[in-house]
Amino acid sequence: MKKLENFSRNLNVLKNADFEYATENDIYRAGVTSTFSLTFELAWKALQTALKAHGVEEAETGSPREILQLGYKIGFIDDPSVWLAMLKRRNFALHVYNGDYINDTVILIRDSFIPAFVVLEETLKKKLAELEDE
Repeated sequence: MKKLENFSRNLNVLKNADFEYATENDIYRAGVTSTFSLTFELAWKALQTALKAHGVEEAETGSPREILQLGYKIGFIDDPSVWLAMLKRRNFALHVYNGDYINDTVILIRDSFIPAFVVLEETLKKKLAELEDE
């Protein structure tokens, strides 16, 4: 699935970010937060595509929040609070630059968001493999 491949590729870039350097360099920090935003966008769209592939009709349309909630309801996401925090951080970071908020976001990306992305990536790969085995 192309959306999962794109998500995985972007996640790999984010996982390899130098988070210590991001604390010292504004442009690098901006790059990390931008990469996070793109990874989040690719993640929820890959989730939506996987849900549709599994025949979940409610996934045909919906906002990121609705798709994330549906992913939790169906069992593709195990911790909705992290995902809703990601959504909030992504939305705020796209519209407002606040140094302290961005610094906190970089820490959350490293400590909470990347691990959640990794779990989703593994889940989506497993769920798509199940479809291929049928």
